[in-house]
Amino acid sequence: MAKKTRKSGVTNFEQAVEKAVKEKYLLRLYVAGITPRSRRAIENVKRLCADHLAGRCELEIVDIYQQPKLAAGEQILAVPTLIKRLPHPLRRMIGDLSDEEKFLVGIDLKSEIY
Repeated sequence: MAKKTRKSGVTNFEQAVEKAVKEKYLLRLYVAGITPRSRRAIENVKRLCADHLAGRCELEIVDIYQQPKLAAGEQILAVPTLIKRLPHPLRRMIGDLSDEEKFLVGIDLKSEIY
C-alpha cells in the first residue's frame, strides 16, 4: 500500500510540473515614456520571457503617459512595474527587472531560498 501512495505522489508531482510547463503567462509592464530605465525594463523583460517563458508568455507594454486611465485602474504608484496577471496569484514587481532571480521568484517560476 505504501508503494501505491508513493507512486500516486510522484504522479501528482509530475502532473503539477506538466501543468506549470503548459501554463500561459500574462504579463503587463507599465513604463513612463522612453526613459533609460523604461528601456532597460522593456529589454530585460523581453529577454527573460524569451529565456524562461518561450511560447507561453503574452507581454503587454503600457506607457502611463499614453494610457493614464489604465495605469490608474491598476493603482500604479511607481514605474517600471511588472504585473503578472496569469497564472494566479497576481504578482507585482517594481524596477528595471535586471535581477533574474528576483524575476523568477516574482512570477513563481522559482521558489525563494533563504
